[in-house]
Amino acid sequence: MTHTPAHPPGSPPPPPPRPGGGAAGASTTAARTTPAPTRRRGPLARLGGAWLATLPLLLFFVIGFGLPAVAIVIGAFTTSSDAETGAGQFTFDNVTASVQGAYLTAMLSSLKLSALTALLATLIGLPLAQAVVTSNRGWLRQAVLTASGVLANFGGLPLAFAFVATLGNAGEITRLLHLTDHGWSLYTFTGLTIVYLYFLIPLMVLTITPALDGLRVQWREAAQNNRATTYQYWRHVALPILLPSLLGGFVLLFGSAFAAYATAAAMVGATVPLVSRSIADALSGNVLVGQGNLALALSLNMIVVAVLVMAVYLPLQRRSARWLS
Repeated sequence: MTHTPAHPPGSPPPPPPRPGGGAAGASTTAARTTPAPTRRRGPLARLGGAWLATLPLLLFFVIGFGLPAVAIVIGAFTTSSDAETGAGQFTFDNVTASVQGAYLTAMLSSLKLSALTALLATLIGLPLAQAVVTSNRGWLRQAVLTASGVLANFGGLPLAFAFVATLGNAGEITRLLHLTDHGWSLYTFTGLTIVYLYFLIPLMVLTITPALDGLRVQWREAAQNNRATTYQYWRHVALPILLPSLLGGFVLLFGSAFAAYATAAAMVGATVPLVSRSIADALSGNVLVGQGNLALALSLNMIVVAVLVMAVYLPLQRRSARWLS
């Protein structure tokens, strides 16, 4: 009977068996190589972590916006603490007075100024931003956006002084071009509109540039392949997609102009009635004493206007995000 060797002659010997061979060894090896199952967090735990991460922001919102808003609402419907009698009592007199007489005129003037300047800045800022986006020079885009960021935050007394020294009654450009002989005056509604455009147009460029970057090149190429003109492309493709973003920029500009105070107060004073100026007069007692809560009622009117505008903007913003994301 022939015996078969365990391995052919000249081949290396087989490796020695590992300790714990057999079924027990296989089980040990499998236990070492198989990772331990991870413990999955439940939905409540994940939700709790998300709320914990946003807690600082929520606290800031409550302290910075919630408490002042509550104070404004309460003060608008109570008598002023510096009134002669009945301090702290519930009343509708403040809200009623805030929509009558000179206060109504100031509110309408503020709405007119804010809407006009926001509209002009939107119409001027859109083509400027489009020219920057389509430019092949990267340095030009960077320079324009940097300058827009600086000019959008240039306001208040420095801006008023700059325009008074330039376009005031004794300003350099006014004397050079003899603008006074043509009826020009900086301290009017028209002059204030020009001053507001100085910081609203750069703000619009910053606001609409990301939306213009979201317009895809394929959309323009598809329009050109279908023999659409540039006007048709903007009329039927680009503008409908940009409409929510344009409206959002208009809302932002409207709010900036509506809440502006220092520039108008330093330039025109009481020449152009504005609700922000009326609030300052009521708080300081320049007109009547004991009208502190009337100023809160005027502030409440401004909040109501802002809420109504945002109620129009938010649904359209969600629609635009589906195209530009």
